[in-house]
Amino acid sequence: MPVDCNRMAGRRALKAVLIDLSGTLHVEDAAVPGAQDALNRLRQASVAVKFVTNTTKESKRILLERLQRLNFDLQEKEIFTSLSAARTLLEQKQHRPLLLVEDSAREDFTGIDTSEPNAVVIGLAPDQFNYQTLNKAFRMILDGAPLIAIHKARYYKRNDGLALGPGPFVSGLEYATDCKATVVGKPEKTFFIQALSDLGCCPSEAVMIGDDARDDVGGAQNAGMLGILVRTGKYREGDENKINPPPYLTCASFPEAVEHILKNLL
Repeated sequence: MPVDCNRMAGRRALKAVLIDLSGTLHVEDAAVPGAQDALNRLRQASVAVKFVTNTTKESKRILLERLQRLNFDLQEKEIFTSLSAARTLLEQKQHRPLLLVEDSAREDFTGIDTSEPNAVVIGLAPDQFNYQTLNKAFRMILDGAPLIAIHKARYYKRNDGLALGPGPFVSGLEYATDCKATVVGKPEKTFFIQALSDLGCCPSEAVMIGDDARDDVGGAQNAGMLGILVRTGKYREGDENKINPPPYLTCASFPEAVEHILKNLL
């Protein structure tokens, strides 16, 4: 039976923890120190755990393999990605997309008709962000094709430093075509509600942990959750001051966030 969140006033006992992946549990092929043990401790508590990510540079399967190599205990069904949300939207609207995503992410769109595309879908695709491809997308949008952003992150953390996300390229197409993209990933409220849908709980019974003040924490809090910002990954000094309301909590890393949840929210 679906949970009627509208009838539930105020904050209730914590039932679910949503966890960002890149920058929160790991940066590329390096785990955040202590993150594996912290996740194991969290799993021993009476709380559901789900992993929510805007990562679009690789498929869910490849992402899962990367995390399992780093000794994280998680299953594919526990990961909810913006790629999954984008695929659902394409199926609902019966769009045939021009997919601006990396080859390693394309398997999550297997079976989607991409012949004679009538929609533009953009994720993180460094190899696709060239003038010719972006100009093709520009012309399609001018001719009426919808622009769908898997997410609009400004930047993300790599081993060699911060790197541009898809957001600047989406914004460029919005500016050039005078249209607004449909965004499906974080920080959209619908993304967080979808992520919670099979956990049987309301936003007021959930907390989100992530390294992106706007997309992770701000988005979750706008959806009615608590948000914990970690100072790892893409975090930069002062990020907690960029959103209103500010994060419920800002802490050094994922293990510290888990420690707070176990001591104060359960």
